[in-house]
Amino acid sequence: MSIQPGLTLGERYLIVRQLGQGGFGRTYLAEDINRFRELCVLKEFYPQVQTPYVLQKAEELFQREASVLYKLQHPQIPRFRELFRMNLDGNSYLFLVQDYVDGSTYGKLLEHRKQQGLRFSEAEVRQLLLQILPVLDYVHSMGVIHRDISPDNIIHRNIDQLPVLIDFGGVKQVAANVASQYYQQGEATLPPSMSSAMSPSMGTLLGKIGYSPPEQMQTGLVEPHSDLYALAATIVVLLTGKQPQELIDTYNLTWQWRREVNLSHNFAMVLDQMLSPLPGGRFQSARQLLEALVASSATNNYASNYAPTVLPNQQTQATVPVAPPPQKVPTANQQIQQYQQPQSVQPYTQPSIPAKSAGVFGKTLLLTLVLGCVAGVTWFGANSLFSSSNQEISPQPTNSPTSEPSPTQKFSAEEQARKEKLRARREQLGVDYNFYISLVNQVFRDRNPSLQGRTLSDSPEDEALRARWDKIAAELLEKLAPLSSDARRQLGTYTSAQRDAWKLQVNNINVGSRSLYDLTDGTFFLQFPEQRGRNFLDTPVGQVWSGIANDKLNAILANTAFRKLVFKDGAIGTKVSGTFKAGEGKVFIAGLAKDQQMEVKLSANSKVLLSVYSPSGTVNSVEINDSTQRTLSAKLPEDGYYEFVIVNTGSSSTDYQLSVTAESAAPPPEPTPTETPVTPNPSVTPTPTATATPTATPTNPETPNLNIAPAPPSNP
Repeated sequence: MSIQPGLTLGERYLIVRQLGQGGFGRTYLAEDINRFRELCVLKEFYPQVQTPYVLQKAEELFQREASVLYKLQHPQIPRFRELFRMNLDGNSYLFLVQDYVDGSTYGKLLEHRKQQGLRFSEAEVRQLLLQILPVLDYVHSMGVIHRDISPDNIIHRNIDQLPVLIDFGGVKQVAANVASQYYQQGEATLPPSMSSAMSPSMGTLLGKIGYSPPEQMQTGLVEPHSDLYALAATIVVLLTGKQPQELIDTYNLTWQWRREVNLSHNFAMVLDQMLSPLPGGRFQSARQLLEALVASSATNNYASNYAPTVLPNQQTQATVPVAPPPQKVPTANQQIQQYQQPQSVQPYTQPSIPAKSAGVFGKTLLLTLVLGCVAGVTWFGANSLFSSSNQEISPQPTNSPTSEPSPTQKFSAEEQARKEKLRARREQLGVDYNFYISLVNQVFRDRNPSLQGRTLSDSPEDEALRARWDKIAAELLEKLAPLSSDARRQLGTYTSAQRDAWKLQVNNINVGSRSLYDLTDGTFFLQFPEQRGRNFLDTPVGQVWSGIANDKLNAILANTAFRKLVFKDGAIGTKVSGTFKAGEGKVFIAGLAKDQQMEVKLSANSKVLLSVYSPSGTVNSVEINDSTQRTLSAKLPEDGYYEFVIVNTGSSSTDYQLSVTAESAAPPPEPTPTETPVTPNPSVTPTPTATATPTATPTNPETPNLNIAPAPPSNP
């Protein structure tokens, strides 16, 4: 069930909106009607398997985790409020309730800066370390390891400009343990060869690839220095503007971040030690690191370099730092003693800004207003032609303002009203102005090749062309409307590194990247049929494809576009049926064994395409891709999860029925040491060519996908 705004849960929490979605459920912003409508966050855990054992075990482990979160009473950690369970439409849900933090994650701040050609400076990240390390020292002293530190899990809080640590990995640990213990109980319907491969450690490999240290990704073992490694990776990403995958040498698995940014020698040495591949080579505690950091900065003055660093080969306007300049730094012991005193460890309440900070804030605000006014005048004067008509036929620089100027008075009242309507619709959808201009320019250019290089003027002679541009703009905005608000906000910022991360996320639930791309293509090519066969991925239209893929990923992880086929006891097959809207589809997986005779039958109209993928993605005899073929019969060449993808490419809703049977003519032979069945192996590291990569035509990736969940690579 999708929990909609306006619904009240537990007779207490009024849902305001959805904040995000992950593999274990959704996160919602809510009002606590029992506490004067105070804002709070509800984190949903919805078990994919709804059996009495799973529900009971999940609640037991969540109660245990809740007791840990309840102990963490620090002003820079969202306060845990309660855990409650409720049934919705016959399904059981668990909810964790925590304080709401008003601010932006450092991941969002970095993306915003990169759009301006900026990244974080050394002084800024030093200040971040000095403010977050006391929090980590407190967390570790309570016997808790965060496990999942990254720019997306640190919020820059608006009220006091302090970093707040969110999204502790314990909740994910609970969900993983539930799944692991469930399979160990033998309740899952899997072939014996696959059930034996489910080890207790499989569910404990938590963290983000590139941010978490190698031993955490390989064994699941964590120590305080594991969090310090992830914190260093976070700092390096903020400094360079690049993701870990772009900074790690894949040949020798070493960090190569120093060539991207110039830092003081002492600080660079501190980061190198934090990123040591050997646990013994790192700082062993946050206190030890804090003391080293304070000592390394004793002979340097970083306040003068607090402004954001300009990315190489970028030009940008003057920008005020996101946070106030650093204040005089207390000693390490003073930093830690701030929260070790009993009276200072209190649940968070919104503090007033100290007089000293208020002075800095006031000066920063004044400077912001002055720069804003100057930049505004400069922008309007230099770009009034472009901004008034919105039609220059070329992508705009990334440091252009995101606010849209008003239409010029030279236009007719009708044209002004039309452009104001476009502006209101774009703002309603939350689409970035610069991306919007680039997208419309691309489509306008494609449809009017004779106007290549032409700049439309605001003269009456170009009124018809401006009307054509506006018509395309209105059409594109309506094509963006079905995207989730989160996907629309990210348009213009999607990267290849994000697409690589999506592959790993679906691989973790035994779904291949080709299945994700099939679902994406079904929606995308229905909206943009002219892009089929083109090299569009690195264009503004390609950002729309990525936005659709982002939503399809979330739909798979939320089980709305994904289903595991389970044969009932004694049955040799199963059937599923339903209705797909235009452009929609679903991924089904079934755990099958080698030498079984598989029969697949699809009943649907000709606009519904069927794809079948083998576990390794390399066995052509059992694979079909985006086919109108309705039956498939094959002797299975390997154990594993087989995928069946159904996509409605038509413009109207349609029904479907899928039947999958798998029968063994004779009991399979016992495997020998030289005939080990292909099973999910958490110790195998996938090679770079093992997953499909979207190309000019994501419909037909040339490289095989991974359908068996891969273990994270050994490099950080």
